[in-house]
Amino acid sequence: MTARILLVEDELAIQELLEFNIRQAGFQVMRAEDGDSAWQQIRSHLPDLILLDWMLPGTSGVVLAKQFRADARTKDIPIIMLTARGDERDKILGLESGADDYITKPFSPRELMARIRAVLRRHIPQMPEDTVKVGALELSPVTHRVTAGMDSIELGPTEFRLLHFFMTHPERVYSRTQLLDQVWGTQVFVEERTVDVHIRRLRAALEPAGFDGMIQTVRGSGYRFSTQ
Repeated sequence: MTARILLVEDELAIQELLEFNIRQAGFQVMRAEDGDSAWQQIRSHLPDLILLDWMLPGTSGVVLAKQFRADARTKDIPIIMLTARGDERDKILGLESGADDYITKPFSPRELMARIRAVLRRHIPQMPEDTVKVGALELSPVTHRVTAGMDSIELGPTEFRLLHFFMTHPERVYSRTQLLDQVWGTQVFVEERTVDVHIRRLRAALEPAGFDGMIQTVRGSGYRFSTQ
C-alpha cells in the first residue's frame, strides 16, 4: 500500500522540490501551504504521514502539530517537523508539540526519505514476507500475487492486506474495529462500514475460484476466515 504524505510548506520552490523527491521515492503527495489548506486536505483524504514546516503563515507548525495531536482524526498520524531552527531548545519544543521526528534545513533528499521510511515503519502495520497457503489458495507478500491453483486472483492493496490477515489468523472472529486496527492501522480514521465494502470486494474477487465462502459473516460480531 503506497503511503500518502501531506506536505505542509509555504515556500513554493521548496514545496515543489520536496514533492518531486517524495514522488520519486514512490509515495503519494498532498500539498498545503498553511494550516487551513492542511485541514482541507485532511478532510478530503487522511494522510499516512505529515511533513510540517515550522514557519507557516498564520498558524505556526508547532501550533498546528498540537492541533493535530488534539484531534481524534489526526492524533496518531506521524509528523516530521521541517525547520531551519537547529537549536536544541527548538528541537525539544518541536518534539514536545507532538512531532515524531525533526529535520533541520538544509537536508538531503536521501536523508529525508530515510526519515520518512523510518517513521512509517513505526506506525504502519508490517506484513511478514513469508508466503501463506491455505489449501489451493496461496498469497505471496513479496511478489504481491494471489493464486488459486494455476489461476491468478487480482486484488487491490487493501483487499490484499485483508486477505493476508485472514489467512494468517484463521477460524477466529474479528470485529470491524479490530480489522481496522490490524489491516488499516491505528492511525487511520475511516468508518467501520468501510470494512464491509472491502469484504464484499474481496469475496467478489475470490468467488470465481470458489474461495469466497471462506470469509464468513458472524452476525453481531464481525468476520471470520474459515476452511470448515
